[in-house]
Amino acid sequence: MINIIKSKDNDKVKYTKSLLKTKARNKEKKFIIEGYRILTLALECDANLEYVFINEEFEKKQEHKSFLNLLENKGIKIYKATNKIFLEMVDTENTQGILGVLKYKERDLVNNISRDQKFVLILDRIQDPGNMGTIIRTADSAGVDAIILLKGCVDIYNPKVIRSTMGSIFDMNIIHSTQDEAVDFLKESNFNIVSSYLQTDNYYHETNYEGKIALVIGNEANGINEDLISKSDKLIKIPIYGKAESLNAAISAAILMYEIKKYLI
Repeated sequence: MINIIKSKDNDKVKYTKSLLKTKARNKEKKFIIEGYRILTLALECDANLEYVFINEEFEKKQEHKSFLNLLENKGIKIYKATNKIFLEMVDTENTQGILGVLKYKERDLVNNISRDQKFVLILDRIQDPGNMGTIIRTADSAGVDAIILLKGCVDIYNPKVIRSTMGSIFDMNIIHSTQDEAVDFLKESNFNIVSSYLQTDNYYHETNYEGKIALVIGNEANGINEDLISKSDKLIKIPIYGKAESLNAAISAAILMYEIKKYLI
């Protein structure tokens, strides 16, 4: 049964709209995903989907009707709002007419990085949503076992980040941690901490990556903080052949992840 909502003052509408803000997401441990494709991926990955909103246009396609039947069979509540009300709950103008609200998992280092895992990515204050989403998606593609987010990173449940992950948000093992906790745990677990750093003579393609690797990617403007640099086992850089001062953080992460993965296969 689809519940029809015609008032923007409806409690479910207000609650959903509040999740567009980081403060509410952190408090409720929930976030919004938007679009037919990403919702199908959420179901495939057994994500904790609580309810769905559709607009007045969504049911016009047969494949959409079939999808709604699937949701109902799984016991997921469906709400239908006017097009105008629906737009207040999303941050895109060209909406596909469907959104879902999910509860996210909170993960810690001890229970989510096992002894047999060899490749971890540490992100130090990555702040651009597009970069963050692209890095998560690329880490998924490159077979990274876990992503550790240090304090100062953009909220990964920001709608722009979610869109950029293209569904990898459901597949990746993402852990929030403090720097000291992460470094201590990784050192005790025999990981070598490898940091991307411009002020080194070691090029990434001339470096040998043995054992377990924790690759660090730093802030777009300021790089990796000096304390973390001092605790790194290896410092590497990507050569710049042209006049650019540096590479985009997501591009750098992609190049380094795939290079390191060659040694771990």
